[in-house]
Amino acid sequence: MKGRCPWATATDPLYCAYHDEEWGVPEYDSRALWEKLVLDGFQAGLAWITILRKRETMRAAFDDFDPAKVARYNEKRIEKLLGDPGIIRSRAKIEAAIGGAKIYLDMQARGEDFADYLWNFVDGRPVQNKWKSFREAPTATPVSEAIAKDLKRRGFKFCGPVITYAFMQAVGMVNDHETGCARHAHCAKLGRAKR
Repeated sequence: MKGRCPWATATDPLYCAYHDEEWGVPEYDSRALWEKLVLDGFQAGLAWITILRKRETMRAAFDDFDPAKVARYNEKRIEKLLGDPGIIRSRAKIEAAIGGAKIYLDMQARGEDFADYLWNFVDGRPVQNKWKSFREAPTATPVSEAIAKDLKRRGFKFCGPVITYAFMQAVGMVNDHETGCARHAHCAKLGRAKR
């Protein structure tokens, strides 16, 4: 792709495809948003490419990130996951995913849509940044700090302001493609479309 953001190196086709097809595209599906938040939590301390390489295996291991199924995982299931070399084998992160599924379902039971909850932090529209270089983009913002604080208040884990901002970039709550990247204009157009 002409003018691709430099962080998406042409040496890794998986990373390039993620940049060219997913990153920055506004996501409004609650379950998909929860999956991405969980995966961003699993990424803590690791490179994102590690998650991309394991994503399909993790989807299979976590029942396609169906919150109703993940919320029912018990110690036996945790031990099975810890023995799976195809996933990130961190007990704390696995337990955080299970706890997050329970919180997600509790929100749903109270009539609180997860997508609406998250998108309300940006008034339902992606923030359109105009960075000439990806290095200008922050690692956290007051909005990501507010989301992280509220997620933690609700009991979510592995969702600090930096992880939350990376999540916001990935799901198109902010458009942080460089202005010279062809995806910037495309994602900006998607951001103007009504939900």
